[in-house]
Amino acid sequence: MSIPATRPPSSSSPPTTPPDEQQAIARALAGEVDAFNELVVKYQRLAYSVAYRMLQNEESAGDAVQDSFLKAYRALGGFKGGLFKSWLLRIVVNTCYDVLRVQKRYVSESIDEDPSADNEEARVARQLVDDKESPDAYVERMELSSHIELGIRNLPPDQRLVLVLCDVHGYSYEEIAEITGYPMGTVKSRISRARTKLRDYLLEHPELLPTSFRPKYS
Repeated sequence: MSIPATRPPSSSSPPTTPPDEQQAIARALAGEVDAFNELVVKYQRLAYSVAYRMLQNEESAGDAVQDSFLKAYRALGGFKGGLFKSWLLRIVVNTCYDVLRVQKRYVSESIDEDPSADNEEARVARQLVDDKESPDAYVERMELSSHIELGIRNLPPDQRLVLVLCDVHGYSYEEIAEITGYPMGTVKSRISRARTKLRDYLLEHPELLPTSFRPKYS
């Protein structure tokens, strides 16, 4: 089921779209397709990251992102202000939920035999290289990141979504409520449950963790 369209209450002024994006939107509405493509280029990686973690499949995520941008272009005249990024991600999230409903994949699946996972993890790993980091520390950090990713993928989709938005992409609770349409209390509770399940998953599989991250028992 798609996310409800109601907006959660906020005690502070909502964030607004940056001036350059406002200009691109205005130009796109005037018929300049290239102007909308500027927005596509700016947000396609973010949109794909969210879609991939929801759908757990490269091809499905790519199709969902493409579909979402097409929907956004067609609905651009209905954008009434606020933060364009949140509005766009709302479309991406709803599109992914539609895909999950059709595929009947609301129950989280194991990714042990999912070859696309290795490709995505390798791409993320390349982005996280630190030239000052020792080879051993880098390998250990990548091992930990890989197993955290496994834990995230074993979460239910609704918890996986809010955890990724919060702890991977750094969105505030208010922004997540705006993107998902969930009440603030729901956002907080689902993030809390997701973090607990992720922690429990890692504790239940200490053999998967790098040695320095394994729990110490007296």
